[in-house]
Amino acid sequence: MASSSGTKGDLGRTPSKRMTRAQTMMLEIPNEESSTADSELVPSSLAPIAPILRVANEVEKDNPRVAYLCRFHAFEKAHKMDPTSSGRGVRQFKTYLLHRLEREEEETRPKLAKTDPREIQMYYQQFYLKNIAEGQYTKKPEEMAKIYQIATVLYDVLRTVVPAARVDDETEKYAKEVEKNREQFEHYNILPLYAVGVKPAIMELPEVSTRL
Repeated sequence: MASSSGTKGDLGRTPSKRMTRAQTMMLEIPNEESSTADSELVPSSLAPIAPILRVANEVEKDNPRVAYLCRFHAFEKAHKMDPTSSGRGVRQFKTYLLHRLEREEEETRPKLAKTDPREIQMYYQQFYLKNIAEGQYTKKPEEMAKIYQIATVLYDVLRTVVPAARVDDETEKYAKEVEKNREQFEHYNILPLYAVGVKPAIMELPEVSTRL
């Protein structure tokens, strides 16, 4: 599963469809036309990927290709966490996510650039300028907390898509600013997007973690 816009070489880390299919096929999956967000279907054992899927949902209208890259990263992370799909509900969830990714791989294309690595860097820079550089003067602290959490997840995804040597200076500059300033908003944490630092005790409850 790689970019369908000629970026397979750029990504260089696409998991084998044969491998993922062999471990996730032959199970009933949720209706893909359902309005249920994929982040709400995450099994409790895969809770760390829920914030990534939540960010994918947040940015999808703005940039479907970046949302696809977020979900792709979430799938890879889920596969590494439970490669044999032995956890409760993991096999079914991975099957659902794999089917969604296969569809989105064909349906989405980069909007801002010709390749996925460049696409996500340009989107990250635009997100920073629009929501953080400008937003710090107009948005409420709780809104900024959510924005910083989204920016943090986006950069984590970016680092898995873009080879380290190809992350440009502007992207690194903005990422350092996010890292430097996000702490002042941590006490405004928005539970559905909690993605960084030590999780509060309430986040360990299955009924909470599965709805991140």
